[in-house]
Amino acid sequence: NKKKIEGFYMKELILIRHAKSSWSNPLLEDFERPLNKRGAKNAPFMAKILKQKELNPDLIISSPSKRTKDTLEFFIKEFDYKREIIFEESIYEAPYINILKVVKNIDDKHKTIFLFGHNPGLNDLADFLLGRFEENIPTCGVLKLNFNISKWEDIKEKIGILEFFIYPKMFDKS
Repeated sequence: NKKKIEGFYMKELILIRHAKSSWSNPLLEDFERPLNKRGAKNAPFMAKILKQKELNPDLIISSPSKRTKDTLEFFIKEFDYKREIIFEESIYEAPYINILKVVKNIDDKHKTIFLFGHNPGLNDLADFLLGRFEENIPTCGVLKLNFNISKWEDIKEKIGILEFFIYPKMFDKS
C-alpha cells in the first residue's frame, strides 16, 4: 500500500492554525474574536510562503470562527482560490477526533486539502497522524502531511509523513 504516484503522495493535508487573534475586547465571545495586528501581518505573509511551495488546494475546510475566517481570507486571495469552502462547526475548539472525522469524510476526488483550525485540536491531530509531533503549532503555523492512501476514509494513526512545518517566527530576521 506504500505506492507513490510519480513521486507524489496520493493525499495531502495542510493544517493551518489561525493567525494571532485579538483579546482587546473582553466582552467579545471567543468565537467572534478578530485577528490582531500581528495576525493580520502574519497571515498574508504565511500565505505567500505557502504559495511558493506550489501547492494548490482542491478543497478548503475551515472552522467558522471569526479569526479563522479572517486568516483564511488572506490565503484565498494569495491562492486566487475559487473552489469549494466548507465551514465546519465541528472543527471549532474541537478535540482532534472531531477533525479526524471531518477528514475521513472528504470526497476522494480531492487530493490537496487546506484545513484551517485551532489548537489543541490541530496539534493533537498532527501527533496522532504522525505517531509523534512534539512541537507546538504556533498561530499561523502550517504543516503539510502526506499520505499514501487513495481514500480519505483510510486515514489513520501513524501513517502521515511530515513534509514541512513552517511558522511566522522562523522567518523573523529581527
